[in-house]
Amino acid sequence: MSVEAAANANYGTAASGSSFYAAMRILPRAQREAMFQIYSFCRQVDDIADDSDGPRPERLAALQEWRDDIDALYQGRPPARLKDYAASVKKFGLKREDFLAIVDGMEMDVPQDIRAPDMATLDLYCDRVASAVGRLSVRVFGLPEEDGILLAHHLGRALQLTNILRDIDEDAGLGRLYLPREGLLLAGITGDDPQKVTADKALPKVCASLAERAKLHFAKADEVMRRNSRRRVRAPRIMSKYYRAILELLVARGFQAPRPPVRVNKMARIAILIRYAII
Repeated sequence: MSVEAAANANYGTAASGSSFYAAMRILPRAQREAMFQIYSFCRQVDDIADDSDGPRPERLAALQEWRDDIDALYQGRPPARLKDYAASVKKFGLKREDFLAIVDGMEMDVPQDIRAPDMATLDLYCDRVASAVGRLSVRVFGLPEEDGILLAHHLGRALQLTNILRDIDEDAGLGRLYLPREGLLLAGITGDDPQKVTADKALPKVCASLAERAKLHFAKADEVMRRNSRRRVRAPRIMSKYYRAILELLVARGFQAPRPPVRVNKMARIAILIRYAII
């Protein structure tokens, strides 16, 4: 079974309806398979971090096993679950430290749930769980080193901040609160209980500030993409446009409870693909 087929088999429901799946399907086969490997890796370590029913020591041990397996991969003796990754690592120059950073980011939620982190901690979390994924991805896309790292920095943060704003209530249900402590205090919110914070009437002030930060990162990512080959930035541009549309829907809806879910409709998704996938 190809890596792509395996990824579809294991994560088909989640991937097939996602912006990631649509963006990656347009890539040539070698790039597409490498991206599905990265996707599969991220999903598996994320599932460990999000397994709220699993004892924390067991989840920490499972994440450490992934670190050990990544080390083995880069030492030339990949374990079975990473055997197919060796070719992509070599072909695209994927960095060990980026895979490990993703594990470190997922682990930040395991010893205890993240609640109202300070801005520096939130930025570190975004770097690990999103921009590190971007640093792997831009190597697959073939971007120049400096611009690739810069794009990963800004687009990763833009996407992750949008996720945080979209998933406020879902995260609160897991006992997590990713909104920055500084923003909460500025709005007059002094606690960090997720359920109380998400019901606070001052919450929209916090979210508006974070939305502006996400918009700035989207704009910086656009600057990088504009000066690079359209073909090389097709996939990240589709992701950017899709998530920016989500952010716009969130801002238009507002952040006062109740917060009905937002979704980019099918026609809008198709329009993004037609505009940016065809070169």
